[in-house]
Amino acid sequence: MNPVRLRVTEIFHSLQGETSRVGLPTVFVRLTGCPLRCVWCDTEYAFHGGALKTIPQILEAVSAYGTRRVCVTGGEPLAQRACLALLTALCDAGFEVSLETSGALDVSAVDPRVAKVMDLKAPGSGEEAENRWENLAYLTPRDELKIVLADEADYEWARRVLVERRLAEICPVLLSPVYGRLDPARLAEWILRDRLPVRLQIQLHKVLWGEAPGH
Repeated sequence: MNPVRLRVTEIFHSLQGETSRVGLPTVFVRLTGCPLRCVWCDTEYAFHGGALKTIPQILEAVSAYGTRRVCVTGGEPLAQRACLALLTALCDAGFEVSLETSGALDVSAVDPRVAKVMDLKAPGSGEEAENRWENLAYLTPRDELKIVLADEADYEWARRVLVERRLAEICPVLLSPVYGRLDPARLAEWILRDRLPVRLQIQLHKVLWGEAPGH
């Protein structure tokens, strides 16, 4: 019987650049492939290629860095069905695991020990229609919602959705400006003006290393 294998773009050790875990040393497992095509995507190199690896091979590579925090990302990691088994295996091995997902695919079967960081796609992404709103029912206070904003129209959309769907009562909400497109200071001013119960997120890894892959 053939072992389960996943297509992996890269496994690397860096500082977490986003979420409430920002700044913490983390091993990233970037899986290959994504069904979405957000216009501002910064990981297009993960759409194709990659190398096939078994779950034990991935665990061995992750363990070599000696870091307990692991983030499974993409692409869209849940586009590979074996991602669910990988998440459980990482948890079973004692890692503190987070999952970065677009919010377009079902998260209901994700191991409950995994902290889900789920996107909601604003109109400026070009993928608003792919938001799977049913996923909100599977989020807990230990998860996080992220909305990437390209402009003021995206911000107004996020502000409306935040109220209509009472997002801040589900889990922490992160608003993040598209790198190089929306001035973070402007976003900060809007958040303060409207007294939104959210966290402004700036991608630390891009502040440190720009848009170079593997960071």
